[in-house]
Amino acid sequence: MLETNITKSTFQFLNSLKKNNNREWFAEHKTDFTTESDKVKSFFNNVLEKLKIHDEIERLKVFRIYRDVRFSKNKTPYKSNFSASYARAGQHRRGGYYLQVEPGNSFIATGFWNPEKEDLLRIRKEWELDTAELVAIIENPKFKKVWGQLVGEELKTAPKGFDKEDPNIEFIRKKQFIFIRKFSDKEVLSNDFIDQIDESFKMIKPYFNLMSSILTTNLNGESLLD
Repeated sequence: MLETNITKSTFQFLNSLKKNNNREWFAEHKTDFTTESDKVKSFFNNVLEKLKIHDEIERLKVFRIYRDVRFSKNKTPYKSNFSASYARAGQHRRGGYYLQVEPGNSFIATGFWNPEKEDLLRIRKEWELDTAELVAIIENPKFKKVWGQLVGEELKTAPKGFDKEDPNIEFIRKKQFIFIRKFSDKEVLSNDFIDQIDESFKMIKPYFNLMSSILTTNLNGESLLD
């Protein structure tokens, strides 16, 4: 049976790991890790089953607890969170979902993290033409109450080939198109956390529909798919 809740013991383990982030401690507590990891993976799979009711999901990826320290200044060997991503199925469905559980830093995220060069240009060209549909979606009070503002890395000025005085420059200069919803520890441990996640992911659908339409057509609205 799939887990429906995140438990206090998971937070206790992650807090202890954060304080004792070394291989010796982890080896001594490997059984605890396995127990908590299995529970959280079960929870992630439960989220997947709920997502499948209203979206087509190609893949669930549960991220490893082990950190890649080769190119990082932070040499601690383990992450202090459990996290997963959900990839949408099919060329005509763009965007993805992310879920992270960590004491004091739990959140869900969705959108477009690092669009490929061609996709980024296509998005910018669309915003150069018109942002009315985008604004109508992301400024909707119900949407905004759940997801807040569009966030992500952006240029300080206009990208090459675009007018810095363009009325839609605030969108054109973005490099990422992300929404993030944070949760308190109390919310994560509540009985309805999984429902809050699912309702939030449902709310993003109009945004995904718009962006998927943009990324699968040219500026004339003609399909780019075979």
